[in-house]
Amino acid sequence: MVIPASSTEYLSVPVTAQPAGVDLSGTPPQFAFLADSNRANPAPGDWLDGEWDDGTARILVGPATDAPLTRGNWHVWIRIDPPNDEHVVRRAGELRIT
Repeated sequence: MVIPASSTEYLSVPVTAQPAGVDLSGTPPQFAFLADSNRANPAPGDWLDGEWDDGTARILVGPATDAPLTRGNWHVWIRIDPPNDEHVVRRAGELRIT
């Protein structure tokens, strides 16, 4: 996805693998954005709360948000911690801010 640096909009990530019988509505998805040059996994302080929108995880990115990303390429990570034994962390894709 490509977003201009001046834009404020929702970045959405479809979540297709939901644990059977587990309601995720009370557990907000979390997002981390790591610069393209950073090949590590996100650190605890990198995570930002997102929200659910009809089964899709989303977060508002852009100026004056919790995710004011600068120009460049970013790795997008998502974390879901459902109320069971699972703790899911996935690299969800790449984002280019122009």
